[in-house]
Amino acid sequence: MTSERPATKAPEEAYVWLWLPNATEPIVAGRIARDGERLIFNYGQSYLDRNNRVSIYEPELPLRSGAIAPEVGLRMAGCLRDAAPDAWGRRVILNRTFGRKGKDIDAGALDELIYLLESGSDRVGALDFQRSPTEYQPRAVQAATLEELLSAAEKVENGVPLTPDLDQALYHGTSLGGARPKAMIQDGDTKMIAKFASSTDTYNVVKGEYLAMRLAAKIGLDVAPVRLERAAGKDVLLVERFDRIRTVGEWTRKAMVSALTLFGLDEMMARYTSYEDLAEIVRHRFTSPKATLHELYGRLVFNILCGNTDDHARNHAGFWDGEHLTLTPAYDICPQSRTGNVARQAMLIVGNDRTSSLATCLEAAPKFQLDAKAAKDIIVRQISTVRDGWNDICEEAELTEVERSLFEQRIFLNSFIFEGTPEALR
Repeated sequence: MTSERPATKAPEEAYVWLWLPNATEPIVAGRIARDGERLIFNYGQSYLDRNNRVSIYEPELPLRSGAIAPEVGLRMAGCLRDAAPDAWGRRVILNRTFGRKGKDIDAGALDELIYLLESGSDRVGALDFQRSPTEYQPRAVQAATLEELLSAAEKVENGVPLTPDLDQALYHGTSLGGARPKAMIQDGDTKMIAKFASSTDTYNVVKGEYLAMRLAAKIGLDVAPVRLERAAGKDVLLVERFDRIRTVGEWTRKAMVSALTLFGLDEMMARYTSYEDLAEIVRHRFTSPKATLHELYGRLVFNILCGNTDDHARNHAGFWDGEHLTLTPAYDICPQSRTGNVARQAMLIVGNDRTSSLATCLEAAPKFQLDAKAAKDIIVRQISTVRDGWNDICEEAELTEVERSLFEQRIFLNSFIFEGTPEALR
């Protein structure tokens, strides 16, 4: 077993490396440095002198010389924070740093710059963080089977220090977002995220997400392709990455920003985010705004139909090409268990209402450039598709009778979502 390592001394700076659109190699774009509790960003002059330079994200980090402080209320620019590890990645890094003690140590024990510099280099989007401004050294992964990755994830959850081999295998996924155990793998010309069950699960979360993602695709929503695998007798969900494109034997990376960054907020303020405000941003800043609004509305409706109340602002994102935003495929559509029928979405839907009901969706429809009839048609079509495709998708997932009963009676098409809706929708 690995020995427990002392906490790494907090660095004072890190260099931001960026993959330009269609590039297969990164270049240094700038530097972030500590200023009290904040991280201040500067573009490098050599980057600003490039003809093909693009902003990391505007209006947050516009292309200009000099220090760029984070917006009021933020400790670092949101577009940089999007590339940092979330809860799961931080747990893995704590395991590497503190060994067995890592399970009980708060994530705040390590500095944000440490998390940026200690997480895997194949992170979401088109950024990476390095200690050097001149030499790029990717923090590479050691190849591992799904069984080995699953074993490593279970050890981290249980506070067991990893062997060097397992440590390196799981290390690759530390830069991924979210709180659930996961890792990254490559399958031929496709990069995928492997999502595992958690020891705290009270139902089959992996199969639940598979059901939702497959049904969303049948409905016609733009979603990441998924498939189910078995490893060590357990279910594993494989989700195809849409921020990587294979080209001539190399990989290009697509820059992304979360909706939380679009709102200019951090996790502490996430409860104030809303679909209504996101629709306003789409109208003014996204490519194909009308079609994007209709897609976003379809995702909202489906989240309610499938019981996904974890639709927070980091689970929505846009591609950024230096000038324009384009909605990414949907991801992390994960039905949630509920103790009672009443449920609320993570983001507000319209006004101060976040009630998980189709009536609330109908009220919000005008914000998505939909009249009442068009909104009802979307809802009816989705309900019909869920019912028509239910048996086939359940068979694909090889649900047990207990699992199917739970999803049918408590989560998908829960009776509460129909309260207050026209009779035709019930």
